[in-house]
Amino acid sequence: MQSDIFLDNAATTRTDAAVVKAMFPWLEQNFGSPATLYWLGTQAKEAVEEARQQLAELIGAEAKDIFFTSGATEANNWAIKGVAEALADKGKNIITNGAEHHSILKPLSYLEKKGWEVTYLPVDSGGLVDPDAVAAAIRPDTVLITTVHANHEIGTIQPIAEIGRIARERKVAFHVNAAQTVGHIPVDVDLLGADLLSVSGHKFYGPKGVGALYVRRGTRIMPLFHGGSQEKKRRAGTHNVPGIVGMGEAARIAKREMNDEAAKLTNLRDHVFDWAKENIDDIRINGHRSQRLPNNVNFSLEGIEGESIMLSLSYPTVPEARRVYISTGSACVSGSLEPSHILLALGMPAELAHGSVRITMAKGDTQADLDYALKAIAAVAERLREMSPVYKKTRKQEMHGA
Repeated sequence: MQSDIFLDNAATTRTDAAVVKAMFPWLEQNFGSPATLYWLGTQAKEAVEEARQQLAELIGAEAKDIFFTSGATEANNWAIKGVAEALADKGKNIITNGAEHHSILKPLSYLEKKGWEVTYLPVDSGGLVDPDAVAAAIRPDTVLITTVHANHEIGTIQPIAEIGRIARERKVAFHVNAAQTVGHIPVDVDLLGADLLSVSGHKFYGPKGVGALYVRRGTRIMPLFHGGSQEKKRRAGTHNVPGIVGMGEAARIAKREMNDEAAKLTNLRDHVFDWAKENIDDIRINGHRSQRLPNNVNFSLEGIEGESIMLSLSYPTVPEARRVYISTGSACVSGSLEPSHILLALGMPAELAHGSVRITMAKGDTQADLDYALKAIAAVAERLREMSPVYKKTRKQEMHGA
């Protein structure tokens, strides 16, 4: 029996076998805490520092500026709340855009209730922020600009280096959520101009429950957690040694394989776009066509609910059919019936946003797997449209020139 086809890698990736192997000793034999002075503890501390160096080399940083967290959500919250609190005496304005991840938007909403003012910039139809709009939005009381490197739903890669240059010239702290890019495309904190940068281990074949925040030296930031003196007294809590070791190994592998993987996935991505446009009626590509992640495909299908497609592929009615796993948006809000706020920010009508489908690939995926998935999507779309009075009405109106 053929295996299932997993195409939701923006939500999470399969942990690399080499990563699991690297983690295992720190779960069983070397289980000490890095905060202790006896042999088990010093071994764990050395492993943590090696992983810190591995991650630093992947993002062009110095190891001393890497701080481990439980993931990108914590890193994003820490960057936003920590800088806001540290710089409250300077001002209470923060700049972002309306198409950000909820782990950016929610902490900003929290700060708004506490008296901060957030400027939400628009994005164009491809999901891009205009750097000139960022420059124009900066005020004397602006203390932070926070933006995603590449959008988790539509894959659009933002002009981060241009925004970083503006932030540096205007002396405003600049935070980049790089959860979707680290390990997949080149990320260099100096070239991007990032003062803070968030990383998530499970997005690039590492384990879940571990991430990091890069903090450029000299950047004022308050701790998010209070307790022990771990991470130079900036992030309290016992280190997740197996997770940190695993993320370090994933970073080491990514540094070696990333460029070849990106080239392969870009070809597969373009193949998916071309096939879908040629074989599926009434389809709209979402996000920038070329300035996007190598593995990201997002399109909307008129007259269909994206969740219906997702569930039909995951629970096929034909016993011998392979399960296909895709997404209709961010995994963090997949239980919501609301249309994607990101697609709405592009100017898309709500009914079309409801028909969005996201395919995100990973290393190991083949064109044969993708062709199977695409044909399954096309078949499900045709069946659902036959049952949709909305789609039939639209098609009938078009035929009569209405």
